[in-house]
Amino acid sequence: MVTIILDEHGSDEFLRRVSDPYWFQALGCVLGYDWHSSGVTTVLTGVLKSAIDPEEHGLAVCGGKGKVSLQAPAEISQVGDKFNLSTDRIGSLRYASRMSAKVDNTAIQAGYQLYHHAFIVTEDGKWAVVQQGMSVKDKTARRYHWLSENVENFVVEPHNAIVGDGKREIALDMTAKESEGCRKASTGLLREEPRKIARILESIRPTYQKSLREWMPKIQWKEYVADVLSMPRYLNWNAVKEAYDLQPRNYEELLGIRGIGPATVRGLALVSELIYGEKPSWKDPVRYSFCVGGKDGVPFPVNKPSYDEIIEILGNAIKQAKIGDKERINAIKRLSAFLERK
Repeated sequence: MVTIILDEHGSDEFLRRVSDPYWFQALGCVLGYDWHSSGVTTVLTGVLKSAIDPEEHGLAVCGGKGKVSLQAPAEISQVGDKFNLSTDRIGSLRYASRMSAKVDNTAIQAGYQLYHHAFIVTEDGKWAVVQQGMSVKDKTARRYHWLSENVENFVVEPHNAIVGDGKREIALDMTAKESEGCRKASTGLLREEPRKIARILESIRPTYQKSLREWMPKIQWKEYVADVLSMPRYLNWNAVKEAYDLQPRNYEELLGIRGIGPATVRGLALVSELIYGEKPSWKDPVRYSFCVGGKDGVPFPVNKPSYDEIIEILGNAIKQAKIGDKERINAIKRLSAFLERK
């Protein structure tokens, strides 16, 4: 299938399709996996990695699940050498891999810890990322899609798609356009001496958690909400000191500093809001949801009326498509044949 797609449409189109959450799910369905299981992501990318030959296809999948994800930088370098990419280009690919993971694990905080990172790269240096996080609180998964041709800035709404089982009531999204002021304030804070940041945190921590529930009474209080909104007890002060020494010019440079993790990002965001009035976005950035359930009832049973409605919508779309009569008739016949088998 990959060979046919590459022959018919090229590697750029393959990256676009992998970056489309619905196409990705559909491919997993075609291969026979339960399309709502979180395992679809890990198994499908694993199958693609084993099936795609970089020398034959001019395409490669790096990284994977768990510890294998940590191998992505080395694998990118190896593939880059096979593709005769320049040292600078390989470096930029490794940077894209690291920053995409850093953003989804640190700049967006909705209770999901990344455990899977697949970096797909073409022989001309274009790339896509499919990575997934798991919530230890409710055992749900969330998948993040990136596409290089659509990434203008790693820290300003860089995703092609974020898909999950539904929106959180609250989530810290430092990639939202609405968070621009908070990003600038956070960067400015790290240009200050670490002692000043420590004094600010100590001055507001005693009253912050006490009044937090009063500030946000409409939010159903859950453990993940407390995690997202809690003022961190400790920051990585070594990373904060390194940031002070480096004097980051912007938020992307701040986020790229090793050791700047979720607690530091959240602490800086809360200080920026409370002290300087630069509020971050607390809206969950998930944009796509699993819509009709899985055959095993996880996360919920298949909703047959929803299936029927989707089929009807597709049928109407085909009828209204601006294509030749013969092709329209063949499309309707294929849809009818599919319905008769159900």
